Amino acid sequence: MMKRLFPLFLLLISISVFAQKKALDHSDYALWNTIKDATLAPDGAHVLYSLEKGEKDNFLKVKNSQGNTIFEHERSSKGMFTYDSNYVLFTIKAWKDSVIAMKSRKVKKKDLPKDSLGILNLKTNSVTKIGNVKSYKLPEEWSGYVAYQLEEITKKKEKDDDGEEEKDSVPEKKDKKKKPKKVGKKTGYHVVLRNLETQKEDTLKFVTHFTFAKKGKWFAYTSTGIDKEADAGAYVIHLENGEKTNIHSAKKAKYNQLQFSESGKQLGFVVDTDTTKIQVRPNALYLWTEGKAMAEKLVDSESAPKGYLVSSDGEVSFSKDESKLFFGLRKPPIVKDTTLTDEEIVNVEVWTYDEPQLYTVQELQLKNDTIRSYQTAVHLKDKKLVPLAMAEYPNSELGDEGNATYALVGTTKPYELESQWKGYRENDYVVINTVTGETKMEVKKSPRMKLSPKAKYTFGYNAIDSTWFTYDIDSKAYTALTKGKVFYDELNDSPKFPSPYGLAGFTENDASIILYDRYDLWEFDPKSGSGNRLTKGRETKTRYRYVQLDEEERFLNPKGKWLLSTFNEETKNSGYASYTPKSKKLVSLISGPFRYANVKKAKLSDRLLFTKESFQVFPDLHTSDMGFKKTTLLSNANPQQKDYNWGTIELVDFTSLDGKALKGLLVKPENFDPKKKYPMLVNFYERSTDNLFRHRAPRAERSSINYSFYTSRGYVIFNPDVEYRVGYPGESAYNCVIPGITSLIEKGFVDTNNIGVQGHSWGGYQIAYLVTKTDIFKAAESGAPVPNMISAYGGIRWWSGLSRQFQYEHTQSRIGGTPWEYPARYIENSPIFNIDKINTPLLIMHNDADGHVPWYQGIEFFVSLRRLGKPSWFLNYNGEPHWPLKLQNRKDFNIRMAQFFDYYLKGAPKPVWMQRGVPAMEKGVNQGLELIGAEE
Repeated sequence: MMKRLFPLFLLLISISVFAQKKALDHSDYALWNTIKDATLAPDGAHVLYSLEKGEKDNFLKVKNSQGNTIFEHERSSKGMFTYDSNYVLFTIKAWKDSVIAMKSRKVKKKDLPKDSLGILNLKTNSVTKIGNVKSYKLPEEWSGYVAYQLEEITKKKEKDDDGEEEKDSVPEKKDKKKKPKKVGKKTGYHVVLRNLETQKEDTLKFVTHFTFAKKGKWFAYTSTGIDKEADAGAYVIHLENGEKTNIHSAKKAKYNQLQFSESGKQLGFVVDTDTTKIQVRPNALYLWTEGKAMAEKLVDSESAPKGYLVSSDGEVSFSKDESKLFFGLRKPPIVKDTTLTDEEIVNVEVWTYDEPQLYTVQELQLKNDTIRSYQTAVHLKDKKLVPLAMAEYPNSELGDEGNATYALVGTTKPYELESQWKGYRENDYVVINTVTGETKMEVKKSPRMKLSPKAKYTFGYNAIDSTWFTYDIDSKAYTALTKGKVFYDELNDSPKFPSPYGLAGFTENDASIILYDRYDLWEFDPKSGSGNRLTKGRETKTRYRYVQLDEEERFLNPKGKWLLSTFNEETKNSGYASYTPKSKKLVSLISGPFRYANVKKAKLSDRLLFTKESFQVFPDLHTSDMGFKKTTLLSNANPQQKDYNWGTIELVDFTSLDGKALKGLLVKPENFDPKKKYPMLVNFYERSTDNLFRHRAPRAERSSINYSFYTSRGYVIFNPDVEYRVGYPGESAYNCVIPGITSLIEKGFVDTNNIGVQGHSWGGYQIAYLVTKTDIFKAAESGAPVPNMISAYGGIRWWSGLSRQFQYEHTQSRIGGTPWEYPARYIENSPIFNIDKINTPLLIMHNDADGHVPWYQGIEFFVSLRRLGKPSWFLNYNGEPHWPLKLQNRKDFNIRMAQFFDYYLKGAPKPVWMQRGVPAMEKGVNQGLELIGAEE
């Protein structure tokens, strides 16, 4: 008898435990952690990451490759390993709530807690903390030193963030007659150079720029000088012997673009020694070489090409072989008449119909255009100056890390005007000989091109004929690689030329180029155009893509093993495989019903770091060898998830009204009972089913419903894929979404009287259209919608300054032409012309700083609904862009949207803001979130 009762007893216990699971609430967002800045030590023996809790404080963790915690520190982030893997450096901040409390007490910004620098010695497991640190830098490929920048000097000794007393890095002067010089943008800041082994420090005063060499043990910095009498200067320090050399000095000099060659044996920088306040700064380019006491001037305003000046904004860099120094030349600036008063200055915008760029684009690019520079080479052996880019061809690309004989320069200017409606720009290109400056090859009206790694070819993809191509620079021969082959988007349903699937890159010495079709990797000879398939993904609908594990990799090694990501279009399973080019062998390493992502390799070992996630599984960190034979779970970021009613996700099949076989995502509560009726929320954009195994942690979303939150609270969620017919985007959405909904209704678990719909931007438009055609939805939230395609066609995307015309003629809005070509299409697809048919209560969010969709579209929608007396509410988060970004605004939006749907779909009490609004006098004070009639 006891044997029979024991299983029943366990069942009752399990049911009891399950019944105790909680439903997610908005306050639970604060419990969830996000993994930030996950990093492998170069030797692969340790991993560090930060857990950001509730979008507030960070908690640093350091673990070994077995997953054991070695070190952890609260309110810490921005961790980095030294190149020898012996140290971890990280930033320590004050508790965010304590800073907010201080701000509420009106504590001045200068008196708020400053950051500290933490240094963990992994050999001794000891920690050093240094207060008042603003930022820090480490050498890239060697170890032993850190340079950290101090905050402004304080007169009194203060306690650091940990309550420990810290000494001022710069002693306070006792001479009361002479006050210490204030540190700021004009005078620089103090930098401390610290030897990590000996802990010896050297304080460098009033620094404006500082940098380590990548490989050689050199450090350089520039200073404004300690006082009015001292010269500003540039310095190099040899960190093996501690020798410091002042390589340039001048009164009131300003330094920019401080950059070592890779070895550290050469240093380039730009200096302005002018002491007047004229608007045209006479910058000069300088070069210091190891063994020389002083830097030498290479180029100034006298020796620069006629009509050009040395730029303080153009990047200084060296070729890999250190034979060339690259810098920027600029055109002289437009000099303003400073004698004019405000009463005399005319501020008028003159927009011209045939100028290349729309005035709104010019305004946004004004700063960049003002400081625009043109890349130029100096051959260091003979100091020969070779301009590469120029005003006519401002864009430049170097080959072979600057070593190549050729550079590619180009311009889009002749095609800027037509890009307003075409949505893409063509290019004119010239190949320049970096030794002689002569033109090698010229190509007009070309698709975008790039240089192959060794600069033997230029290559690109021509969308008009859907063909990858190359130009052999030496012979100038054009070769079509994929003519007549399908290397373009097979699912393209927009009125534009289909995009390519991309490329993995070139193999060594530009021997071949590796391109992608929908599923596979293909190898092509860039000279002859012959090609062959390397993988066999099309047969199983498995997509293979190359994974670049080395950030500095310039080509694919034909003698090694390639790591490939895998994704199956049918099952949505993902994983990794290895491919050996020499033997043509493809081996699956790991695969399953998960999303594998974010794979990284240790710099100096074969240890990998990656994430693995699904709807139920948080993307925690895992480590493994290159073969994925033994994987180790390193993090457990959100163990509290097990205490909540979560949810499950699955693929469902249905058929559109056009007869197309489609898929959708169906999300159910964890305790789903098919015999019950559930309120359902429909949320969609275009195609989403590839995200089947994406994890959705509870958070205050910026523009969408949070799937975990709503399923935990008893909602079913449906996300159908949508396929479009050019010219009829609204009808296409109807033909896909509505039959998807009815297919689920037929299954019997959907409460047909309580179906809601939510979407943003393009999704918001589609919802605005749908509610003019159907009453199936009891409530709808439409974010940043476009109700009027005619007025929207003439609008501006304010973040870029671009006209919205191309969007309707060629891209997402899918009309396929202008309003004067297809007036009926614009009217038919604009909800505003059928707004009187809407019977669905609407919540609209559209913010007044929206840079994507002009917010007057949301206003146009709302005031028309208001005119008709249709139940509707409008949310505008002041100063926010296309979606609310500030945490408090995102929380508010999520609360209001949940209250809106709970009221209409679950019969919950009505919130005050829906009953009477929030009057302007109460904005920011009484939010109206209280529920009418709810129990206290």
